[in-house]
Amino acid sequence: MRKISLWLFILAFTVCAARAQDAATQQQIDQLNGKLQDLLDAQAAQDKRIGTLEKSISDLQDKLSQPAAADSASADDLKKLAAQVQEIDKKRQDDNDLILKQIANFGKGGGGSPASHRSSPAVSTNTPDATATGPQKGYDYTIAANDTVSGIAKAYRAQGVKVTTAQILGANPGLNPNSLVVGKKIFIPDPNAK
Repeated sequence: MRKISLWLFILAFTVCAARAQDAATQQQIDQLNGKLQDLLDAQAAQDKRIGTLEKSISDLQDKLSQPAAADSASADDLKKLAAQVQEIDKKRQDDNDLILKQIANFGKGGGGSPASHRSSPAVSTNTPDATATGPQKGYDYTIAANDTVSGIAKAYRAQGVKVTTAQILGANPGLNPNSLVVGKKIFIPDPNAK
């Protein structure tokens, strides 16, 4: 009977040990299931972020493939710009030639006074900015090297045209008295002629 009770004791101990082992195994399985669920949730969140990024990339690619109206120029715009650049370059070359001619004239004549190169001004009835009272009478004048607005006004006053620097500047909007462009034509108003 002792043998039987010993066997029963061993059997009971084995069953308890197996149950304890089953409980530990079940606990490990539950932990693994929890971790697996966390991984699946993280993967779902990443899939959502990847979808959002793919949509953003697709939108950016669509924007890049469409020409922006304000940021691009058509072939006609480029042709017009090229023509304007060529016109400006021609004017620059003409100004350069005029400067070289005037330098050569100064070298031959020894300089002279600024008023000595002026010929009798031609009367003009056109002005770039005719006032509301109608076109002004005056003179067209081509700016020469070393000219100043006050020097031009003084030379015209010496010829009997009573004009002031303020009147010259008023008749030529945009004219910078500190930076006169040699060869540029300006209008000299004649306050006496109406």
